[in-house]
Amino acid sequence: MGGDHGPEVTIPASLDRLKNNPDLKLILVGDETVIKQQLSSAANDFMDRLIIRHASQRVEMHESPSKALKNKKDSSMRVAINLVHDGQADACVSAGNTGALMATARFVLKMIPGIDRPAIISTLPSVYGHTHVLDLGANVDCTAEHLFQFAVMGTELVKAVENIDNPKVGLLNIGEEDVKGNEQVKAAAKLLENSSLNYIGYVEGNSLNAGSIEVDLIVADGFVGNVALKSIEGAAKMIGVQLKSAFSKNILTKLAGLVAYPVLKSFKQSIDPRLYNGASFLGLRGLVIKSHGGADVLAFKTAIQLAEIEVKKDVIQKISQQVENSLALRESA
Repeated sequence: MGGDHGPEVTIPASLDRLKNNPDLKLILVGDETVIKQQLSSAANDFMDRLIIRHASQRVEMHESPSKALKNKKDSSMRVAINLVHDGQADACVSAGNTGALMATARFVLKMIPGIDRPAIISTLPSVYGHTHVLDLGANVDCTAEHLFQFAVMGTELVKAVENIDNPKVGLLNIGEEDVKGNEQVKAAAKLLENSSLNYIGYVEGNSLNAGSIEVDLIVADGFVGNVALKSIEGAAKMIGVQLKSAFSKNILTKLAGLVAYPVLKSFKQSIDPRLYNGASFLGLRGLVIKSHGGADVLAFKTAIQLAEIEVKKDVIQKISQQVENSLALRESA
């Protein structure tokens, strides 16, 4: 029920994923009347794999997490996460209020033993394909230990989702030199250097998209990670606006635009944020995927597909096992 568009986007996206994955089963959680109104005749082909679970409340995008957690116990968000907790669903996918989703998920699902805080991880396009980045906003203030835990969790997710045996891990910093950075980052670097992770050192902001160093996972605190993410989104939007304006100035630039259209179309598709939609909440005992609130049908389909992959790859269990192993190694050392 959440996001900017609600069932008008989430239901068509759900039906499309059911069409493309015959092993998928979905539970649509929300106002049953509204859901049934949105379901078209096409849903008849999937009714054996589609369940409607009524929820009498919804969390609004502007609501505070604490109020949503206290007063919206029958919201679509809460009911969906309860289904994961009770084992009736393998994952929850939501485009709703991020703070409320995180607070509810943490309250209901609890944390993996050994992990202090959950982190938000997603992918960004890069010259090497794409790069996984965390934390993207769940934790504004982090200790070196938190950053180390993020690296451990992120590594296991990248291993599972990307089929990479030993992902390269970088720590986001204001420079690649050892002397640069604040005390928190320097302390985190020491922890990573003494771990079994494939830590390659500090990486700068350009490594998020076009750095000279190939890196599979970039670790940062939530404040820095979220600012970096929003800056990239703004830059991408600016480039699009500027290109459109440049090719619309006169008849010659319009003709040039027609000639360049195939190249521009390919470029747009390669960096299309809808193909990277879906951020995982790592550190919880259940799988929760956050879709962008403004997601369209294609973007929300991407988020559902991400949940399918992480369920199939048993990401939660692999993270739990690796965290346990990492703690045992540090205690023995």
